[in-house]
Amino acid sequence: MTARPLKVYVIQGRGQRDYADCQTALDRVPARLESLSFIGDAEEVIQRARDADGLIVSSSPVTRRVMEALEGLKVVMRTGVGYDVIDVEAATELGVVVINVPDIWIREVANHALALLLAWNRRIVTLDREVRAGVWSSRVPGPATGSLHGETVGIVGLGNIGSAFARRVAALETRVIACDPYVDDSRFKALGVERVDLLTLAARADYVSVHALLNAETRGLIGEAFLRAMKPTACLINTSRGPVVDESALGRALKEGWLAGAALDVFEEEPLGAGSPLRDIDNVILTPHAAYFSSPAMARVPRRCGEEVARVLMKERPLNVVNPEVYAPGHRRRGP
Repeated sequence: MTARPLKVYVIQGRGQRDYADCQTALDRVPARLESLSFIGDAEEVIQRARDADGLIVSSSPVTRRVMEALEGLKVVMRTGVGYDVIDVEAATELGVVVINVPDIWIREVANHALALLLAWNRRIVTLDREVRAGVWSSRVPGPATGSLHGETVGIVGLGNIGSAFARRVAALETRVIACDPYVDDSRFKALGVERVDLLTLAARADYVSVHALLNAETRGLIGEAFLRAMKPTACLINTSRGPVVDESALGRALKEGWLAGAALDVFEEEPLGAGSPLRDIDNVILTPHAAYFSSPAMARVPRRCGEEVARVLMKERPLNVVNPEVYAPGHRRRGP
């Protein structure tokens, strides 16, 4: 009997991307790639990709139910850093390898966070709106407008992106503090960053930039207690994942003046709903989950995904395994 050819599905995000380079990388398996438009429902993922040996996803849900139903599924590839759309615990139990791409977007996200900080500090959005409205004034009201030297910048999450942001913002003559219980002291020392606890960071920082992965521990991490501890002149920046910040509490904080403003690239629900109160708050800058984007970075993703999925299907270990437990001795892993 002829063996069934291996099948890999890429489920596109909300925008379409050319995955020809991914198919090229999969040719050595060989495996056939099929591209599907965005799917937001787990049951539809099952219906459309039931014969999958591999899945490449941007924001489609890969739940326990999906992985149980896709009995031939061996690998799930997330096209970015975060992997909260994948039930990693279930994948590990079922022997499915989970992979992400933690390194392509580091500079882009760090740069975007810095751009948001500078846009808030220099009141770029406000000035742009005023010029378009016919107002010509170099003096924009607001706390600490235009000053940036000697302020304290707090970083929540000192991983790859948080570290890149720390290096950038330190060049602006700021004091940098950070909270990350999973990073050892040597990284703090190498970056010249002071380690503090979360509420100390909130109380001391003039700018807080969030760079934490989304998981059960970090969901709602930036909540009412944190926001109330912030300076009334401070700004919160989030380029990580929306649910790390309690959006309801942030809305109250901005309206009631617990802090001066926010600059957000990510939200609890995306796209940001037409009825979101954040749309009507003047002291917040909003961008559409675009921090990762650059043309060179985007061009590298399809081949990288194909290479990593090919490694799993060829019984090789991929470069970036989210759940290394599947490779532990004695652990049963789904294989080709």
